[in-house]
Amino acid sequence: MKKDFLHVADFSPAELQSMLDLAIELKKEYFAGGNRPLLQGKTLAMIFQKPSLRTRVSFDMAMRHLGGDALYLSPAEIGLGKRESIADVARVVSGYVEAIMARVFDHEHVLELARWADVPVINGLSDYNHPCQAMADALTIQEEFGTLKGVNVTYVGDGNNVAVSLMHVCAKLGANFTIASPEGYDLPAAAVEVAREFARESGSQLAFLRDPHQAVAGAQVIYTDTWTSMGQEEEAKKREAVFPPYQVNASLVAEADKDAIVMHCLPAHRGQEITDEVADGPHSRLFPQAHNRLHAQKAVLARLFGVA
Repeated sequence: MKKDFLHVADFSPAELQSMLDLAIELKKEYFAGGNRPLLQGKTLAMIFQKPSLRTRVSFDMAMRHLGGDALYLSPAEIGLGKRESIADVARVVSGYVEAIMARVFDHEHVLELARWADVPVINGLSDYNHPCQAMADALTIQEEFGTLKGVNVTYVGDGNNVAVSLMHVCAKLGANFTIASPEGYDLPAAAVEVAREFARESGSQLAFLRDPHQAVAGAQVIYTDTWTSMGQEEEAKKREAVFPPYQVNASLVAEADKDAIVMHCLPAHRGQEITDEVADGPHSRLFPQAHNRLHAQKAVLARLFGVA
């Protein structure tokens, strides 16, 4: 039976930890002279409804580093669900490649691709979650602290797709997850209930607050993201009036643990959710985190293909 990578919630803590350990191994191997061609003869189709820097380049290079190939399909080439049904796209592309990565607007689209595809499907981002980002986030935290267990992770800002996957990976692996978001911008209730179940098993503590200053007290990781995600452009002005108290700036970081690290999935809107002083300062891990997309995704690909 084929395995997809649609939500971190679909994997056990042991499976997620094993992927993180493999990512660390593959990262060391790469910097020691290059990766083994684990995916030689394999091709990944990359279907994009949304533009991307990190997702496109990291998946393309992950396949190349592991000896495989990647095929970029732009929004204009497919018109997913418009020019051709998602079911038909999934069945056609499955006959050409060994796996599909899709970056979509509507989460239902990636679920339908997986339903009809005969090859593994990877969720490269949807409006509900961003599991590939969460794996890079977890890898960055593990590299910094040696484990996720008991690490205090605070997310400041919109309860969006990135926050959903970050909450789930923290709850799965025992990190304490706190979010501070303004009223009306909370995490989806169903995603929170799932996280509570995971937290009961792992011992993770979850907290849902309004006050960012209260949320960062004792934080070892402060995480933020854009106030307005792709597809929400019509809300930008409204959001810009609501979110300024949630800016991650030097004074907010000073209220966290003295050795706290700051993370952001990028692209960053500097001067909005994060200041230059923080993004480029000693607490920042923005760029190692971005680079970890490459190594975390190598591990995901290797596991889905069953080669490591």
